[in-house]
Amino acid sequence: MSLRYKKLLPTPEEIKERFPLREDFALKKKERDQEIKNILCGQDQRLLLIVGPCSADNEDSVCKYIEKLAGVQEKVKEKILFVPRIYTNKPRTTGEGYKGMVHQPDPMKEPDLSEGLAAIRRIHLKAFTETGLSCADEMLYPENWQYLSDLLSYVAVGARSVENQQHRLVSSGVDIPVGMKNPTGGDFSVMLNSIVAAQSQHAFIFGQWEVETEGNPLAHAILRGAVNKHGRNLPNYHYEDLHLLCAMYEKRNLKNPACIVDVNHSNSNKQYKEQIRIAKEVLHSRKHSEELKGFIKGLMIESYLVEGTQTLGENNIYGKSITDPCLGWEDSERLFLEIAEL
Repeated sequence: MSLRYKKLLPTPEEIKERFPLREDFALKKKERDQEIKNILCGQDQRLLLIVGPCSADNEDSVCKYIEKLAGVQEKVKEKILFVPRIYTNKPRTTGEGYKGMVHQPDPMKEPDLSEGLAAIRRIHLKAFTETGLSCADEMLYPENWQYLSDLLSYVAVGARSVENQQHRLVSSGVDIPVGMKNPTGGDFSVMLNSIVAAQSQHAFIFGQWEVETEGNPLAHAILRGAVNKHGRNLPNYHYEDLHLLCAMYEKRNLKNPACIVDVNHSNSNKQYKEQIRIAKEVLHSRKHSEELKGFIKGLMIESYLVEGTQTLGENNIYGKSITDPCLGWEDSERLFLEIAEL
């Protein structure tokens, strides 16, 4: 038999009991969730910036980054709301490479998913309680949301997961915003189908339970670029792309029309410094179209302490990505301050 059952994993209740959220921070999270909701629903005109490392590979360096981000948040609070990225599980195109903290709490050691579930709870809890910024994570494994449900303020469904039925249905029962990325092929209609599903009511199997959901009106689009059949990256952040998606949204009559633009991945061809130019172009488009101003709610930016990427090894540079390349802190801070002035 090729599928071997190694060990029973701790339940969400057990992990939450080990790492409880204090009541005052539970109230703080409700306030943060309402702020984000207000932006997505058009009641708050600030820009939502979902920023941070490509992958959360080290608790200390990720929390150091978010500590720096919290300092900038105070400077730009009238124009920007930050949601830090703590992506603890990473989709891999071929299944190879570092799959995230939930698999390997220590990237230099063998996978340990039991310890990984504790590690992802611990890093999200530490980041929030030390900085006051509740964070975002990716829904690679829908079941993992239960371990972080009282901590997360934003969830992204990736380009490879957006067509998956379970991701769509679980998103319909999540009580925070869920961003649905366009699939790797770039088809807007696939992404919009996913949003329709997430905004609708469902009954389905989740674990050993029959569950029901009311639908998530805060499910929305994330544009991340595409890859054609020849393997060429095709950006979809340009003015015409944004207007096309806006028009398609209107035809679907979806709740709370909203789009976040991911300025890395196939939009930048993974040329991480291009994120600076792309972010400014998107905001320029938003500035010169009232329709887009109400539709484009924010940006997703990959950023860490040290720019670029590195191969995993014994002499890793502290705060430098081991997956996709990221902007360094100096460029990131400069960009955030410039965005606040636009």
